[in-house]
Amino acid sequence: MKFISLLLSLLAIFIFSGKSRADDYPPAAKESIEWCDIWISHANETNLPRVLLIGDSITRAYYPAVEKKLAGKAYVARLSSSAFISDPVLLMQIRMVLSQYKFEVIHFNNGMHGWQHSEREYEQVFPEYLKTIRECAPNAKLIWANTTPLKVSPTSSENFTIATDARIVQRNAITAKFMQAQGIPVEDLNTPMQGHPEYHVDNVHFNSRGISIQADRVAADVEKLLRQP
Repeated sequence: MKFISLLLSLLAIFIFSGKSRADDYPPAAKESIEWCDIWISHANETNLPRVLLIGDSITRAYYPAVEKKLAGKAYVARLSSSAFISDPVLLMQIRMVLSQYKFEVIHFNNGMHGWQHSEREYEQVFPEYLKTIRECAPNAKLIWANTTPLKVSPTSSENFTIATDARIVQRNAITAKFMQAQGIPVEDLNTPMQGHPEYHVDNVHFNSRGISIQADRVAADVEKLLRQP
């Protein structure tokens, strides 16, 4: 029944707000494969606070370890998506999940997708992404995770459809500005990964060692927020 309720919520959001969101921004460039992975554990339990991790495949990778570390303290859910922040679909995904559950802490990231879009556009559309989370979960404690570096960064920055560490640095600087203005703490997952190609399983993703380091930091900082009144 929860799954059906989520689908109905998504349909309602699409009908009543999807068109207006799409009209606000240029159409988001799609990747060759677009995906979304939503996982809500202990969906019917209410005895522990809930935590939501929003992100992409990096978030999805460290999610199991974070869930394990917070066992008995919180129920941890995830919303992983390939959608760029100017894509109305991402905002609908966020609204759908946040309309169904109350989360005490939301740990979120978006920065490793949408390389067809410039950093200028990234900066222009980021406020709507943040506003959506704020509006749908006004009482949640937020923590932003910056974007992790590549194993090997292309030396040329002339191709504006590929990821480079230089572009990741720019996106992290953009988001840091917004977080500082709104008093949202930043989870620095970028720095511990820098200069450690041995943490990578490919150019973007991390092996068990890299994932473990990220999960330790995420779980510790989320637990601090859970303890705050």
